[in-house]
Amino acid sequence: MTEQQNVSTAPGAEPGAQGALAAPVPHEGAPAPVRTQRRVGQLPLVLTTVAALAVGLVAGGGVAYAATHPDVTASTTSTTDTATDDGTTTDDGSTADDGTAVPPGWSEGTLPGQGTLPDAGSSGSADGSSSTQTTTAATDEQQVGVVVIDTTLGYSGGEAAGTGMVLTSDGLVLTNHHVIEGATEITVTIESTGETYTATVLGYDASADVALLQLDGASGLDTVTLDDDGGVTTGDEVTAVGNANGGGELLAAAGAVTATDQTMTASTSSSGDSETLSGLIEFEAAVVSGDSGGPLVDGEGEVVGMTTAASTGGTYTVAYAVDVQDALAIVTQIQTGEETDTVTVGYPGFLGVQLASGTGSGFGPGGQGDPFAQTGTGAVIGGVIDGTPAAEAGLAAGDTITAVDGQAVTSADDLSTIMSGYDPDDQVTVTWTSGTTGEQQEATVTLAQGPVA
Repeated sequence: MTEQQNVSTAPGAEPGAQGALAAPVPHEGAPAPVRTQRRVGQLPLVLTTVAALAVGLVAGGGVAYAATHPDVTASTTSTTDTATDDGTTTDDGSTADDGTAVPPGWSEGTLPGQGTLPDAGSSGSADGSSSTQTTTAATDEQQVGVVVIDTTLGYSGGEAAGTGMVLTSDGLVLTNHHVIEGATEITVTIESTGETYTATVLGYDASADVALLQLDGASGLDTVTLDDDGGVTTGDEVTAVGNANGGGELLAAAGAVTATDQTMTASTSSSGDSETLSGLIEFEAAVVSGDSGGPLVDGEGEVVGMTTAASTGGTYTVAYAVDVQDALAIVTQIQTGEETDTVTVGYPGFLGVQLASGTGSGFGPGGQGDPFAQTGTGAVIGGVIDGTPAAEAGLAAGDTITAVDGQAVTSADDLSTIMSGYDPDDQVTVTWTSGTTGEQQEATVTLAQGPVA
């Protein structure tokens, strides 16, 4: 999840890469839903995502990012696993080490994605059961300033979708970091006009799940209306507007705030790395995959938050949004052009290697089942992406990187930390030990522009 872990690696590297699974639909055997009413300082709720797959609505007690990422390893674009017509999977699931139920088609520590979205205007829940939560087609007023975001994950052969908000008439767009994570191409559509733009990443804060985009060549755009009078309180009516299930049509999910100032820990099942998201707005509404990055508006139609995550179970969905004022503070920092410990400006430098399993780092699947597991000092390469600086330098799976520009690399974390200090077009000298001959080798490479880490 962190920028340091992803800056020099890539999803889908071969050999040693293992792609994420498509998300199965909810089923009757899933764990019971969890509702959080936690405040800062109390035990945080854990959000779990799957490597290279920002899972949408989660069945049974888990919470996941509300973006839609289809299977990035297969040719299919489905967001569900094989399922029967009644919304249940054909796999009976299993049991985790702690005795809790594990949804079918998933390993311990991962969570399934939501299946199909109820028709616009109907009542329903992610698991097909009865619910008072509803979605309707977004009105013309609700669509103003809201955009659909489609991304190409070039290094993993997949696509993803989410939502964003236009902040300025010349095309500054606010969205979640996880909506654009791993993207090599970003296309943004203004839903109210149908205009489509290519987007450039200006910066992001992965730890807060915030990203800022610039629409190339945009002008005269309508913007969202931001709240400036103190946000929301428990019980306030709110509506989440988003690109539900990545279908390209904006839907509105009405609900109410159930808590504010919530703290949760978001982690990836592949690496175990985590980030704590705090100051979140908790609300109940029929949020689904693809709504990530979309506005949460109050009764006056003003944006109070940015939809980020959701959990579902039984007959309702509990969702979470980043407070819009917190997001705007990060936008301001990005616009200064000055990086901080958490804020990255622009794109990261990209070497083009995937780190072997056991290294504690890696962008994407991370090499589960990797034949080149970490056994000693240095950073063992699990795979190299064709056409990248690493490939051109002759690095290969099984090699061990021991230094970058004379700085010793004793672990994958060292490599990630060192690489995070470089930008695209920077020249670096990489030293490594061959996995086949045991000889030390060295090459100077020019870093490429990487996908958002």
